[in-house]
Amino acid sequence: MERRNHSSGALLVLAAGVLWGTVGPAQVLAGPSASPVAVGGARILSGGLVLAVLVLAADRRAFRALTRPAWAPIAAASAATGTFQASFFSAVDRTGAAVATAVVFGLAPVSTGLCERLVLRAGLSRRWWAGTACAVGGVALLMVPGQAVHADPAGIALSLVGGTCFGVYTVSAKVLTGRGAGTSGMAMAAAVSVTLLAGGAALLPWTLPELPALAAPRSAALVAWLGIAATAAAYMFFVTGLGRVSAATAGTLSLAEPLVATGLAVAVLGERMPPPVAAGSLLLMGGLFLVSVPERARRGRGAARYDGAHATGAVKVETTTGERK
Repeated sequence: MERRNHSSGALLVLAAGVLWGTVGPAQVLAGPSASPVAVGGARILSGGLVLAVLVLAADRRAFRALTRPAWAPIAAASAATGTFQASFFSAVDRTGAAVATAVVFGLAPVSTGLCERLVLRAGLSRRWWAGTACAVGGVALLMVPGQAVHADPAGIALSLVGGTCFGVYTVSAKVLTGRGAGTSGMAMAAAVSVTLLAGGAALLPWTLPELPALAAPRSAALVAWLGIAATAAAYMFFVTGLGRVSAATAGTLSLAEPLVATGLAVAVLGERMPPPVAAGSLLLMGGLFLVSVPERARRGRGAARYDGAHATGAVKVETTTGERK
């Protein structure tokens, strides 16, 4: 059961990474006239609306299932979601997609592992360290530019903020799986919709002035894809998978995003794959394999050691009475 749940959770997180990997190529193909921050705001607002409508149609009581202990991690996830959109898209605008993506997703698994260690006091296995090292090295090779790039200091700083936000969101969502929102799929969908809508609301000052540009056919098609597939579906895959793997493992598996983005750039956009990119793809896939394949169950007391493959996804969290579960 433990191995099966770990494997299914890893596949769900990988599916989210695949959908997220379409964001960059889709933006290039659409060539929207709206600003990057406005596109990011429209993306999470539309995704949140899609999820909210689905939840209301399926079970209107799902939002009431979000008890008081769930609101703190929901608030943290909402803040991280909005800040990530603004910082990442602004970083891409200032320093380019290659450098921004390399910094954000190179930092993301490390920040997620450290946040999980600090918040949930979870141990990090040797397999996670090895897989993450391979994956981060692969990302670095994937982003080796074919020509000189401008590494803008402000863009680098914004990328670091984005990578940190990814870790905060992942651990906040992990906590939600053990605080009321994890008891049913609809309750978790309700929680995700709230985080997306709240994060999008914070970006409204940049999104509202760009509504005419966002309504243009190519921009509208881009936002529709980003909202439905790369946000609503991807975030649900991600948080559902989080119930079956550790936050640190999910952070590393999310590195499937730059791998998919690179593959689409070669296959769809006609970009060439130089040797460093090919080597980085192989190294990244090896790291993802190390993290996604569960270790054999240990017997005796050794089996109790946390290695990120709990079958139920339960985490040690504070209840309203202060007790630990």
